[in-house]
Amino acid sequence: MAYLAVPEPFSFEHTTERFRVFGPDYASLWHEGGLHRVIGGREVRIESAPGGVDVEPLDDETGPVVLKLLGAEFDLDAFRPTEPRLARLATRLRGFRPPLTTDPFEMLVGAISAQQISLRAALSVRNRFVQRFGVRAGLAYAFPATERVSRAEPEELRALGFSRRKADYVLALARAGLDYVALAGAADEDVKATLVELPGIGEWTADWFLARHLARPHAWPAGDLALRKVVSAFYGDGRSLTTQEVREIGARFEPFQNLSAHYLLLGNRLPG
Repeated sequence: MAYLAVPEPFSFEHTTERFRVFGPDYASLWHEGGLHRVIGGREVRIESAPGGVDVEPLDDETGPVVLKLLGAEFDLDAFRPTEPRLARLATRLRGFRPPLTTDPFEMLVGAISAQQISLRAALSVRNRFVQRFGVRAGLAYAFPATERVSRAEPEELRALGFSRRKADYVLALARAGLDYVALAGAADEDVKATLVELPGIGEWTADWFLARHLARPHAWPAGDLALRKVVSAFYGDGRSLTTQEVREIGARFEPFQNLSAHYLLLGNRLPG
């Protein structure tokens, strides 16, 4: 295996927590202490190493994808929250780099699958989707290509556990011909405006696309139920906050709303 440095601070354990806690994800598979991901048709294994990771195979194609997957785009040096609760979390979870979904189509399909159901249930549906339409490269599967999914029929997706509406949403997305390169260079509001024009994609999904694919610093998915619960627990004075109240609270974390959301969510899952 070859060594790949990750910007400090970096905690492999915290960064890869989500790949362990919700169960196996066949497209980003945790196996025997390492993360497996298919990049360019090859299965890549990522393991912890001092100050970075060991990667096999590591080259000009796999290296940038691994760095994005491990949240190297986030500026943790500048992330020094002054709000007391978040500051304590930032200290306890030092080195946590929110992992990013490297494939934009995968990010949006994942968000659609998670609408109105638990993350574990959504992952089960998504794994069946990956097995049906993806390509296995070893232990892990390449996430299904847009072109392959666009040729599917709604009944094929419904047989995997997608509701009728979600099957239609995924197929509409696959057939939409989105220019993901152009989206990556667009302003936050323009990205959201483009995405919400598609059936089944609302503000919640668009916010998570900004947060977990594009790593936009101001992304704050105020409508996310898990984020609403944790913000209510920390800042709600004993009551459940509305989406609008959560959105307003996000302003106090300027300009690091995205990192703040991830640290609050992880801090709520981990003991201590």
